[in-house]
Amino acid sequence: MTAPAQRVLCLSGSLRRASSNTAALQAARQLAPSTIDLELYEGLDALPLFNPDDEMAAVPASVSALREAVGRADALLIACPEYAHGVPGAFKNLLDWLVGSLEFPGKPVLLLNTAARGSYHAQEALAEILVTMSAQLLAPQPVLVALPGAGCSAAQVLANAERCAELQAALDVLVEALPVT
Repeated sequence: MTAPAQRVLCLSGSLRRASSNTAALQAARQLAPSTIDLELYEGLDALPLFNPDDEMAAVPASVSALREAVGRADALLIACPEYAHGVPGAFKNLLDWLVGSLEFPGKPVLLLNTAARGSYHAQEALAEILVTMSAQLLAPQPVLVALPGAGCSAAQVLANAERCAELQAALDVLVEALPVT
């Protein structure tokens, strides 16, 4: 009997339609071994602005869906761009909605950095935020998958052997970190 695949929720920090971060996550889904199942979260643009008052009553449906997806996941794979040396506002908003959740603390998280020119300000800030939220970072530094920038597709990532090897290294970290059930 084959063990069920471990669930990994992929979170892109970009709202761009042609996002290199999203493309990297889509490519990772295609490269993933059968022992892990990568699911791409697609609700970033549907989340309302975080307001702690909204947590006192029933949270919005889009927030409940996010929290449920995080709760079902055995780990998170995050690819987030850097805007003005920081984490994009929409992605920080997503994280703010998870701060008060019961699903997030202790969650294993692996970060991807798709910036070919070495974006590191947002990566450092993101790691600090995640540690503060009680995430279990699976690597001391984000795994670099050096993509050319916006407009890169999953097919272009998959056509590049070097990028595939970088993504495979990230997937290997996830497989090693997740217990076999």
